[in-house]
Amino acid sequence: MTRSTLKIGSVMLLAASFVLVVAACGQSAAPAEQSEPAAAATTAPVVAPASGSSAPAAAPTTAPAEAAQATPAVVLPTGELPATRAPTSTPAQEAEARPIAQNIPNVEGIDAWLNTDEELTIQDLVGEGNVVLVDFWTYTCVNCIRTLPFLRDWWSRYEDDGLVILGIHTPEFEFEKDHDNVAEALETHEIGWPVAQDNARVTWRNFENRYWPAKYLFNSHGEMIYSHFGEGAYGETEQKIRNALVEAGADLSDDPLDLPEDQVRDSAFQAARVGGSAPVTPELYAGWERNVGVARSGRHPYVAQFEDYFQSILDGGNGLIDVSVPQDLNPHLLYFQGQWSVEPERIRHARVTEDLEDYLALNYAAKSVNAVITSDSGEPYQVVVTVDGAMLTEENAGADIQWDEKGWSYIMVDEPRMYGIIDNPQYLPQSILTMRSNSDDFGLFAFTFGVYAEGP
Repeated sequence: MTRSTLKIGSVMLLAASFVLVVAACGQSAAPAEQSEPAAAATTAPVVAPASGSSAPAAAPTTAPAEAAQATPAVVLPTGELPATRAPTSTPAQEAEARPIAQNIPNVEGIDAWLNTDEELTIQDLVGEGNVVLVDFWTYTCVNCIRTLPFLRDWWSRYEDDGLVILGIHTPEFEFEKDHDNVAEALETHEIGWPVAQDNARVTWRNFENRYWPAKYLFNSHGEMIYSHFGEGAYGETEQKIRNALVEAGADLSDDPLDLPEDQVRDSAFQAARVGGSAPVTPELYAGWERNVGVARSGRHPYVAQFEDYFQSILDGGNGLIDVSVPQDLNPHLLYFQGQWSVEPERIRHARVTEDLEDYLALNYAAKSVNAVITSDSGEPYQVVVTVDGAMLTEENAGADIQWDEKGWSYIMVDEPRMYGIIDNPQYLPQSILTMRSNSDDFGLFAFTFGVYAEGP
């Protein structure tokens, strides 16, 4: 057994005292035809339709009693009988006649509704003849953000045909429970469909959901006919939506099917995969809850200096660490230099500095890098970003990078959200990222990574 294995094993024993809550970030019947009521018996001769006609015999009408004997028998002409239009039912009658499934998960325990003035349920929506697409998401999840353009397209394209998208915003981090933060995210991402804030995860549990994003499709009878976890399968999902809308009575004949394709992966990444070596840094979490969780499962924590990290919160520790970054950085692990405060969901710079002497470092493999960062005080602060010892350029800068008069690259953290840090021209199997701030507000929650040709 190696020394490293012994260290991790000891951490697992230490971590066993913590309680961890972890969530991962992964044919319907047509309405029965109504039969015609039986016609009343009459003495009028029965006339068979002409040979080859598929039309049913017309139901004879009953004449008034006083004229019955004087009225000669009516001989119908041969040939195809004219079609008759069934009486039109009211929407209320249609809703009453529509069989609705009884096991629809309840949307309940909602803290607030956005983009709607009323509380919505799947039962009521399908009872009105709608098809309902439920989307579990949270606004800093990069996987969720990547699906939003497709949701916007479906909402715009099919809303008038009976599609209702019902967003269930179930937060991953505490700050994502804030109503104003969610409302601002809706505006940023141009989300116009109804969204429910499921802060206590009541609806999440009703669906037995475990993933962001997750999609559940209900037809107009309330049957869950399709589900998908994570990104991708956009063409398949839209086909399921269209099928359900047509079954519900929508006419999509003037809207030709043009199914979307999944995002294209970076060509350098695809070439590396063909060559057999294309590592991608997984999502990395900075808070001790997630790090304890992976240690308990027998895996290496996300933080490289895990002995100091865990010891700071055990045995009555105050959560403060003072550590140094080694010369060689192992890939896919978080390293910290200086003084930091270890907290349940994040790690925070623990002091105010003047010369950017405290920093975090990461040896990553990806095309793009994103970071979830907050400011407790609400005051904006700068985080200087370098790659391989150099300032970023327009060629490799992420969406939120700015430059000062000296040419230093930085992000301005002014709200709790996901920030685009790096967007390389192509996938890189190894590169060293550093982030530095003099502010003690600098709090990192998570890093996410991408290998798509475009986007985060």
